[in-house]
Amino acid sequence: MSVAFALPAALAYGLADFAGGIAARRRPVLVVAAVMQAAGLVALLPALALLPGQWSVAAVGAGALAGVAGAAGLLLYLRGLAVGPMGLVAPLSAVIGAGLPLVIGMVLGERPGPLAWLAIAVALVAIVLATAGTRGRPAIGAGLVLGLAAGVGFGLFFVGLDAAPADSGLVPLLVGRSTSVPVLCVIALVRERGRWGGPFPAWGLMVAGGVADALANALFLLATRAGDLGVSAVVVSLYPVVVVLLAWLVLHERLTAAQLASAGLALGASVLLAAG
Repeated sequence: MSVAFALPAALAYGLADFAGGIAARRRPVLVVAAVMQAAGLVALLPALALLPGQWSVAAVGAGALAGVAGAAGLLLYLRGLAVGPMGLVAPLSAVIGAGLPLVIGMVLGERPGPLAWLAIAVALVAIVLATAGTRGRPAIGAGLVLGLAAGVGFGLFFVGLDAAPADSGLVPLLVGRSTSVPVLCVIALVRERGRWGGPFPAWGLMVAGGVADALANALFLLATRAGDLGVSAVVVSLYPVVVVLLAWLVLHERLTAAQLASAGLALGASVLLAAG
């Protein structure tokens, strides 16, 4: 059941990351992150009426921790997309972002079935294959480090959301965004004073990316409540396939045979998880 929410979340994350990555090549990363987070917060407000929840210390605490981890991951991720190949940064962050919740879920007692394990293995291979062909490009070292660090932030974000009480609705997401937005905006205003202006398309990308990211977060939260954290995190972490394909179509980044194979494996993993 979680796959029904996790797959659309992966698509939304991919769209958000691609839009944010393009914007980060035109505007300062801090400005892009602050605007995306603020746009996501605004988008969450009407959604609270559709999925209300109970406010509690646990919900607020989990949301705040997830917000800090997610904001840190987003900053590192956008910086990586801005200076390194998208086809490398996105998959690397996804490997860590998927693996950390999977390990923690197993420690907490989650036990996926044989078909789910096969699907998870196929999905992880798909994510790794999406990095193929990027070695030797400029800024490869920076992209590697930033992608891995961003993955830790994303993984902790997923774990934090999953730790929120089941009856909390979208409260953890609202708390997380309310925690990260003021911090990012203050830092961006201080560090990037006078650099907030820019062409309208860049602002449109930032806002669209923030709304898509908020939608993806809400779908992931629903996925974890409908199934295992580990499975949901792996499915959601297929978003690099979307980023790689968009980079190929829009930016004309070279797509290798291995990366094409990763898209097919990702689709197969999704089918296996749905069947399981």
